[in-house]
Amino acid sequence: MRHLQKITLSLICAVILLGCDVEPRQPNFLFVLVDDQSAFDLKTYDPNSVLETPNIDRLAEAGMVIESARHMGSMSGAVCTPSRHMIMSGRTLWHLPPSAEFSKQTDLHPIDDFTIGAVFNRAGYKTMRTCKRGNSYPGANRQFAVVKDKTNREGTAEDGSAWHANQVLSYLQEREATREKDPFFIYFGFSHPHDPRNGTPELLDKYGAVNLDDTLAYPLFNPNLPPLQENYLMKHPFFHGHPELRDEERVSGVWKRRDTLTVRNELGREYACSENIDTQLGKVLKKLEDMGELDNTYIIYTSDHGMSIGRHGLMGKQNLYEHTWRVPFIVKGPGIKAHQRVEGNIYLSDILPTVCELAGVEIPETVQGTSFKPVLMGEQSSVRDVQYGVYCGGTKPGMRTVRKGDWKLIKYDMMDGEVRETQLFNLAENPHEYLAEHRRDDEMETNLASNPEYADKLREMEDLLLEQMIAYEDPYRLWDQEKVK
Repeated sequence: MRHLQKITLSLICAVILLGCDVEPRQPNFLFVLVDDQSAFDLKTYDPNSVLETPNIDRLAEAGMVIESARHMGSMSGAVCTPSRHMIMSGRTLWHLPPSAEFSKQTDLHPIDDFTIGAVFNRAGYKTMRTCKRGNSYPGANRQFAVVKDKTNREGTAEDGSAWHANQVLSYLQEREATREKDPFFIYFGFSHPHDPRNGTPELLDKYGAVNLDDTLAYPLFNPNLPPLQENYLMKHPFFHGHPELRDEERVSGVWKRRDTLTVRNELGREYACSENIDTQLGKVLKKLEDMGELDNTYIIYTSDHGMSIGRHGLMGKQNLYEHTWRVPFIVKGPGIKAHQRVEGNIYLSDILPTVCELAGVEIPETVQGTSFKPVLMGEQSSVRDVQYGVYCGGTKPGMRTVRKGDWKLIKYDMMDGEVRETQLFNLAENPHEYLAEHRRDDEMETNLASNPEYADKLREMEDLLLEQMIAYEDPYRLWDQEKVK
């Protein structure tokens, strides 16, 4: 008996010693970024959506859905450009390199060396990137060890979303063939569902949509067309302050039209492109599973910003309504419990410090974002109480928004003072930000800024907006803030 006890004890000690010699594996990262997708397109955020994305749905079920994830805004009509700068650098809107505002300004900048690719290269990761070309952050993109960038917005394997997936699959196959052991950081970007939304023929047919390139041609009615969004309008109630904006006047298949059939057709095209993205993502997730890497990989799914497509009478991303200011944000990975939904209150500029902390990598001193690892690990529900947003890519100073709890304020100061508007919403009672033009019966389902019952709340939110503008060093002031430095 004593002999058996000695053997058992020896085996236990040997297992413990062996365990001490094995260092824990660093996690991998698959960062998935789509181009121009509203959170409300997905069933995860809108159960009434007809868009089918089974792989994204499973990802959400297996991990965490962040309800309030937002891009801070833009000083350019190409909203994706500053958004992607914030993702890559962890910097806030008014502290980005010049290329955030001037896309063709591609000179080297000191911040470039402290962006995602550079940081993870130095940490011993193998880095790879595929995404669209242009309207991005060139100085950060070239930091990745492997770069396969190309703008693909067609409905084919060669020039559509499948191309981006194939670059990632090829990269993983090469790792497998060479038995690469170093962890990876893969930036898996898509060119869709940004217009032109040329889906694959079978998915266009599924959603009843057709591609149009003739300004005189209208789509025909098809029973498979998606229904209009709940906050659809034929026209926005006032001019949005960006003359001749491409997204509102020259999107192929839409142009200046906002009739119901045109908008439903464009939604069908959007959904066709988004479902194809889901299919391609599924292929990559399956490959990671086959390689035995899936459980050790943080998968982050998000968009650079949202999109209107008929909501509030708008087509583009140059606004601060929820369908555009919010982004989808889903995370699955080691230590993240399944079936979770949290408020989060994160910005896209929080991504870099978060992935650094998850990887055990030092966060660069240049970073201004906040790690939301505590949210992912269930230690807290959000990282901030207030969120602030900007659009001034058109006439200045443009639009500003602030949100705290259920309340949200949007102010417009555009066209040399010709457009000055204020909107106040209670998002708990009016999540779709209905306006008077939507003709809702509930007294809360409208803009409350002129309602004397909410005058105190309006003043509170206006004071809060100014505080945020000062805190983030916003260089502009609105018409009723002009005396404030």
